[in-house]
Amino acid sequence: MIRLTEIKLPIEKAPSLVHQSDEIKAAILKKLGIAENDLLRFEIFKRGVDARKSHAILYVYSIDAEVRNEATLLEKFRKDPHVNPSPDTSYKFVAGAPSTLQERPVIVGFGPAGIFAALILAQSGFRPIVLERGKAVRERTKDTWGLWRKSTLNPESNVQFGEGGAGTFSDGKLYSQIKDPKHYGRKVLQEFVKAGAPEEILYVSHPHIGTFRLVGMVEEMRNTIIQLGGEIRFQSRMEDIELDHGEVSAVLLQNGERIPTRHLVLAVGHSARDTFEMIHKRGIYIEAKPFSIGFRIEHPQSLIDRARYGKSYSEELLTKLGAADYKLVHHASNGRSVYSFCMCPGGTVVAATSEEGRVVTNGMSQYSRNERNANAGIVVGITPETDYPGDPLAGMRFQRELESRAYVLGGSNYSAPGQLIGDFLANRASTQLGEVTPSYTPGVHLTNLNTVLPEYAITAIREAIPAFARQIKGFDLADGVLTGVETRTSSPIRIKRDDINLQSINTRGLYPTGEGAGYAGGILSAAVDGIRVAEAVAGCMSKE
Repeated sequence: MIRLTEIKLPIEKAPSLVHQSDEIKAAILKKLGIAENDLLRFEIFKRGVDARKSHAILYVYSIDAEVRNEATLLEKFRKDPHVNPSPDTSYKFVAGAPSTLQERPVIVGFGPAGIFAALILAQSGFRPIVLERGKAVRERTKDTWGLWRKSTLNPESNVQFGEGGAGTFSDGKLYSQIKDPKHYGRKVLQEFVKAGAPEEILYVSHPHIGTFRLVGMVEEMRNTIIQLGGEIRFQSRMEDIELDHGEVSAVLLQNGERIPTRHLVLAVGHSARDTFEMIHKRGIYIEAKPFSIGFRIEHPQSLIDRARYGKSYSEELLTKLGAADYKLVHHASNGRSVYSFCMCPGGTVVAATSEEGRVVTNGMSQYSRNERNANAGIVVGITPETDYPGDPLAGMRFQRELESRAYVLGGSNYSAPGQLIGDFLANRASTQLGEVTPSYTPGVHLTNLNTVLPEYAITAIREAIPAFARQIKGFDLADGVLTGVETRTSSPIRIKRDDINLQSINTRGLYPTGEGAGYAGGILSAAVDGIRVAEAVAGCMSKE
């Protein structure tokens, strides 16, 4: 197969997500200069969008083509960077379970990292045991809606805890900037498609799924793991890890049960604060790491669409490209970096706390992305050295402090404190809404957000919003809404592991993985990290 890249075709000629096969075929024949009968077959590997304002919007394809005389063509185009042999992206298992499996690996947490660690180990014959502190995804969804609609929080079943992890209640973004030389990301997308995701995620450049579809997919992947011999236990919180001379020997559950294992995958997510405290107490090495703090910002989605698509904007264009997104960065004069985080086109701002007496925001979209508002985190990067020095858990305590401030400022009832953008920039309290209705439930209490974050963060965000408006016209819309606080952009700690065996640097048999361990940021990167750790476990156990 030959991989052709940068095949560009005008978007107006595409009926929907891709062009007709005849148009793509014609572009391949023209690029390679071959006759039609020399092209045996082709498939789209990736489809991106070139929306630069200097020309009409284009679909940009990477295509794998099977042709006659492949070697001759590759030689002919050897100096062309856009014609190369297609890489092998198929997944290859590193090890299988021995015929007499003496021990089963244990996975704690069933978010993206835990799901894929369990799936790979199950597909390899290791029959993993999965412990998830929260509930199965549909029961968990009911509990989550309990907070959103009735201000009733279940600390063990919410946006952060339960089957599917925090990514279940998100935009379902499936792209990442991680280096992926072994194409693990392709394996993730293929498994998602098997579980019910639309096939387009295999080729669109910025795939997403949305919450409702993720629920069914998570259930299907759970069933696959069980059919392969895995065991998944919900409402099973790990209370402690038993160590024997620096090596994992068992996990202890809240109900007193002891499960022996020498291979423990820790995939607990970035909000498992009680687990972080436990492993720190146990002497398992952790270190503080940078994360970010800020607000959610909401605009009318139509404002973002018109600003991003410019003169090309039309209702027909929206049906092909969907609601527009953005990615923004500003380096403030006080030395802070401000950036957009987890942008959710046509989505909602959601209550994402997992602890009583605290308010946390996040963003979520459905697959259609057709809600009235666009929202994103506008956050400021912070570091342990300058902003929360002390022991490795200082960042976690800092998050809690900010979330508690937000709870009180919002009215101490899980409503979030909010402020209009114009009032925020002028440093005056908001008293009534304008044209933008905030989407956060249980509700938004208008106030002045000046005191909910440190002064350096408020100053940097005040400077960044007008700067962002120079890139996206109307971003400083006076009636736009800021909602606080966004604190869980990533884990405040890293459970440090070695680069070869992926085990804790001072605790043998402990495999930290995913966002909570500080090795991922988002669904795809966490799933990929789960695969890597599963391979490390399989490799180790197959040699025993």
